[in-house]
Amino acid sequence: MVLEDDYFLTFMQWLLPGRQGIGALGWFMIWVPIVALLGLLVGFVRATLHYTARDGLASGILEGFFAVARTIDTAVKDLSQTSARRTFAMARLAVQESLRRLVLVVFAVFLLFVLFAGWFLDVNSDNPARLYMGFVLGMNNMLLLLLALVLSTFSLPSDIRNRTIYTVVTKPVRPSEIILGRVLGFSFVGTVFVVVMCLISYVFVTRGLNHEHGVDPTTVTRQTVDGASVVSGQTTEDLRHVHTFTLRDGQGRTDIAHGHWHEVEQVGEGENATFVVGPPRDTLQARIADYGRLRFLGRTGKERATAYNVGKEWSYRSYVEGGTKSAAIWRFRGITPERYPEGLPLELNLRVFRTHKGDVEKGIVGLLKLRHPDPAVNTESETFTFTAQEFQIDNLFIDRNLRAQKSDGTLKPIDLFEDLVDKTDGSVEVIVQCAEPAQYFGMAEGDVYLRARDGSFFWNFVKGHVAIWLQMVLVVSFGVMFSTFLSGIVAMVATLATVVLGHTVDFVTELATGEVPGGGALESSVRIVRQMNVSAEIDANVGTQLLQGTDLVGSNVVRFMTFLVPNYKELSRTIAENGPLVNGFDIFNTLLARQCLTTFVFVGVVVLISYFFLKTREIAA
Repeated sequence: MVLEDDYFLTFMQWLLPGRQGIGALGWFMIWVPIVALLGLLVGFVRATLHYTARDGLASGILEGFFAVARTIDTAVKDLSQTSARRTFAMARLAVQESLRRLVLVVFAVFLLFVLFAGWFLDVNSDNPARLYMGFVLGMNNMLLLLLALVLSTFSLPSDIRNRTIYTVVTKPVRPSEIILGRVLGFSFVGTVFVVVMCLISYVFVTRGLNHEHGVDPTTVTRQTVDGASVVSGQTTEDLRHVHTFTLRDGQGRTDIAHGHWHEVEQVGEGENATFVVGPPRDTLQARIADYGRLRFLGRTGKERATAYNVGKEWSYRSYVEGGTKSAAIWRFRGITPERYPEGLPLELNLRVFRTHKGDVEKGIVGLLKLRHPDPAVNTESETFTFTAQEFQIDNLFIDRNLRAQKSDGTLKPIDLFEDLVDKTDGSVEVIVQCAEPAQYFGMAEGDVYLRARDGSFFWNFVKGHVAIWLQMVLVVSFGVMFSTFLSGIVAMVATLATVVLGHTVDFVTELATGEVPGGGALESSVRIVRQMNVSAEIDANVGTQLLQGTDLVGSNVVRFMTFLVPNYKELSRTIAENGPLVNGFDIFNTLLARQCLTTFVFVGVVVLISYFFLKTREIAA
């Protein structure tokens, strides 16, 4: 799972100015006045041109000013007198219109996908849970956005073209009530679809991943180790995979295969014993994790801002070098006996980079130890070893009863909370190293965490669909806005453009700042015609400088537009392939609150803009 730095921000840290920048409230205070001034300027210029053609320039400027002032005055009165009863009446008409537009076809397509998806999803996948989750979330998101796009963009233009809008505007209904009614009505239809799709998808995923194993009696072996009965064997095949297991005194568990494991219990004794294999564990889950702050040591043991780059373009993770003093150090806070009475349930999701193959089926050995965060105390635990596999979470439980090495090399017993945890803030440091020379561990801040407890997967699944619902509401709002002054097909294209732009914010920013090789659109076209590599130097002449200057202006205009549309990529991060829901982590409530506030602010601004567009449009014409 990928957790960017802003993922760990609290709601107030995200909202208010601080160390992370000016905050969301600061951006709001900057961009809303800019959009308002642009709107007033456009309205003033349009009114001035209209009156200038009739009365001359001086009179046109004056009349344009008064026209804008009258529009603002009327808007304040209209918006303050908006009736909830009439708004809901408009919403009810929008719902009825949606049913006439055969929106149930979208639901039929959804059911068709669900019924036959099992034929095409590969149960041999290393992690079928991620495959199933990625499929249903992607499908639901696409179908709901398509539904919102069609409903919101064709409604008002069709009413104007068919003149059915006259039956509405001739009654005491304000433009604000028409806009709000359509946004609420179409959003209600989308909400019903979100709820139904969420429930059906949940059943589809849980039933598709549920399976049962037995024990193959021909593989069972028994032996006695240190006076305890140890039974090993293999399960029967189900969903095209098997597990191996080891029981000690009748209790045990299988190995991890296809991203899950099973508890196994022996019933009876001797040759007549039977085995009960439990349901799959860790398949669909919502880990509630405690994260620490990360820093690195270089190969000589000195602190570094990041570890090493092994040549990967994606720099989210830094890599510590094996067989050296290079290490990653996480500092966890709030560690108390009340929260972790028996010890620390650590989980590690490390990336492995091999400089030579070796045995590719064998993991890379790592070292882990705990340390008191105060150097003056200078207390470290014994070193634990673990084996890291690529794309596999390693579980390591650290018991509170530990041992530490004395100066003479012998070990002495210590207590986790008494000897290693700082009493002031409950902090402790976890040090992770790669033990094998010429091999590397890739690490980011969210890759080592304490598994505090498990939340409800169902509610986590619902929270993921809240992100889909928010995107649907935004598409409805923008679709209604564009439909107030554009034809249906053009409004749909414009709304779709905001979605595409909102998903490509990072790329547009890199393009505007010159981080994308090959230049902008015009320069790239020239390179294609000349069959030039993106890294090759282009001829430096006046024509080239003109192309690059035009690209710079165009890319910065598009970048400016990214501030005016919602960041759909941010709203999709909870349901993305590398996001928390697909990877079995609980979605932060603070992140969900941030997404909700962002959505509702955008909806409010867009509805206000839609009102002015509809107010100034001469429907009778």
